[in-house]
Amino acid sequence: MSQPPLFHRLDHIAIVVRDTDEALAFYRDQLGLSVLIDERIESGQVRLTHLDMGNLHLQLVQPLTEDHPLQEHLKQRGEALHHLCFECDDVKKTFDQLSDRSMKPKSETPHDGVLGKKAGFIDPQTTRGVVWEMTGPQ
Repeated sequence: MSQPPLFHRLDHIAIVVRDTDEALAFYRDQLGLSVLIDERIESGQVRLTHLDMGNLHLQLVQPLTEDHPLQEHLKQRGEALHHLCFECDDVKKTFDQLSDRSMKPKSETPHDGVLGKKAGFIDPQTTRGVVWEMTGPQ
């Protein structure tokens, strides 16, 4: 029997970049995507830049410290797709529902997202290896 969906829609597709300003020369200047949000999330030590793709955002994720876990991603894969992010009403509440579907959050508490939103990753070992994030107002 099918369960109701956990998420409303795809919010953004995230690409890890070494330098956002250099990446914007391609994504903004060559592709013509407009920058909607450009924010430093100090608690996560990342710069998150959202570009308008019509029905969803393209998010550029730049780690701001040398010891950030995404630096390893950049060393192994270079600038590449990192995750898909889905919109939900309440990230913590959705975290609590994951176990009913044989999934689990990557961390116990949501982290800060753009524009004051909350966000959280689902453990990719429980999502067939795909990195999924969810975001919502709380």
